[in-house]
Amino acid sequence: MSFLRRKKKDEVAPPPPSMPVQEDISAQQYALKLNFVARSSDGLRMQANPAVVAMLPAIVEPLSETPPEIIGPLPLEYSDAAPTVERFNEMQQWVLAPRDVGPIGRHALYVLELTDALDMTVDTYISGLLHGETDTSGYPSYNAIVGGLASHWDEISGELIVRSVVGWGGKGLRGDTERIGQKILSNLYQQVVASGYSLGAAEQARLPTLGARSGLTCAHCGYEAGNASAFYCPKCGMRMLRGA
Repeated sequence: MSFLRRKKKDEVAPPPPSMPVQEDISAQQYALKLNFVARSSDGLRMQANPAVVAMLPAIVEPLSETPPEIIGPLPLEYSDAAPTVERFNEMQQWVLAPRDVGPIGRHALYVLELTDALDMTVDTYISGLLHGETDTSGYPSYNAIVGGLASHWDEISGELIVRSVVGWGGKGLRGDTERIGQKILSNLYQQVVASGYSLGAAEQARLPTLGARSGLTCAHCGYEAGNASAFYCPKCGMRMLRGA
């Protein structure tokens, strides 16, 4: 009878045949590439005249799609501010320093300081949206061009050194952005030359970043110059105190 028969042990199923490994498969790729570009013209020596300082925003205004914003040099307590995420203390100061600046000015500071086109320890920067559009929060898009004029006082002669600066970038780049940016940079430079206050080209467009202190201190803003031969403060233009 069938129920008296011995049950056979469960047979183990044979393993499935090996399949070849497919190295190349169809996949969707996601990548974020950030690229920031900035350009600065050579410096122009301007007369040490208060009328020159008041005239600079009027040069940027016709070329800007937004009202120009004047951003002064950093206060002494924020002298170490820099938009570098790797150094938390500098980044924290940088977030606090331009807290009253508009979104276009903050974006411009980030691009231009990140690329070393600006030194906000001494530069006064007149900012505007020169080309492109903004997003819903008011910040320029990646292909928008921001910029304007940057100025500081010459340490030796006391003359005002003015440069035109532009910057753009972020999530990708567009082909004609560089051409438009170069054209705007040239227009800003030519407008400064045509103002009638220019005394010619400056040999040094901007001050180098110096870590050492020379002991020359400005009586007005407390800025310590790194050049031992400095007579004027590059930040506010006043006479430096010698032997302080």
